[in-house]
Amino acid sequence: MTLAPSLAAIARSLRAGRGLAHKRDIGAVIDRLGLGARGLAVPPGDDCAAIPDGDGHLLLAIEGFLDGFVAADPYFAGFCGVMVNVSDIAAMGGTPIAVVDALWSRDQEHADPVLAGLRAGAEAYGVPVVGGHTNTRNAAEHLAVAILGRAGGRLLTSFDAAPGDTLIAAIDLRGRFREPHPYWDAATGAPSGRLRGDVAILAGLAADGLARAAKDISMAGIVGTALMLMECSNVGGRIDLDRLPMPEGVGLERWLTAFPSFGYLVGAAPGDAAAVTARFRARGIAAEAIGVLDASRVARIARGPGAEAEEAVVWDFHAGPLIGCGGP
Repeated sequence: MTLAPSLAAIARSLRAGRGLAHKRDIGAVIDRLGLGARGLAVPPGDDCAAIPDGDGHLLLAIEGFLDGFVAADPYFAGFCGVMVNVSDIAAMGGTPIAVVDALWSRDQEHADPVLAGLRAGAEAYGVPVVGGHTNTRNAAEHLAVAILGRAGGRLLTSFDAAPGDTLIAAIDLRGRFREPHPYWDAATGAPSGRLRGDVAILAGLAADGLARAAKDISMAGIVGTALMLMECSNVGGRIDLDRLPMPEGVGLERWLTAFPSFGYLVGAAPGDAAAVTARFRARGIAAEAIGVLDASRVARIARGPGAEAEEAVVWDFHAGPLIGCGGP
């Protein structure tokens, strides 16, 4: 019989994982570009750049894809070009407008499945591809996709979570892993109307003032994404692993490093948490309050009942940054 890993071992594994390693590159890039936070509506490090525009904000984001992923699953890589960008816009309470792509490939034959996936994603989410850059005479396949969106007067950000907020995880569990990868796909094959309505939930939360902070769950996984949210907002918190929305038959360790096609963390005042989870659940999306944020600037995971719960530190922001986008 295989023993379940200790909570301390899980915390060590998360810190050493590839997902967090990639996120640690962010701070150095911001420093070298001299971005800082001067004159920006939202500091660097959030899901999108927010540009003031009349009574709201234009939202601008871009995603690049690992060459190995594009080579192994080119159709899904193209589909993700739209899907993950739409998630970034939604995470800030916005609505997507259009995308552009940049695709390099060896020839048209290798480009075609990527383009087919990109077109399918655009049709599924109702977000047109309006231009881009293409080269079919490259040594290998490379893909990047950028998106433009818009939000009204209220943004959801990674910088507005507060001590005492309830941390909510909302994940569409109606999917499967695209084996052997960590990608939980609840999008390809799903009804287009459902996908569009689901991503609109976040804009509704922002417009109705039910949430202040949100972030889509990225390749850093549920806990890693929570760390980035905590760092940006200069808070800490405790995540109860027993309360994570999880698919049946999937082990905890794998799920903690999964990248769900629809997955968000939302920070809400305690009095609004039930209304937030209800909006997701009404559309068949699993949503649970998984923890509470505090002023400690220490991120912990916990497992077990009540006062007997085991706890382990995943990241102490007093000791050092993760992405370098929080305060002193």
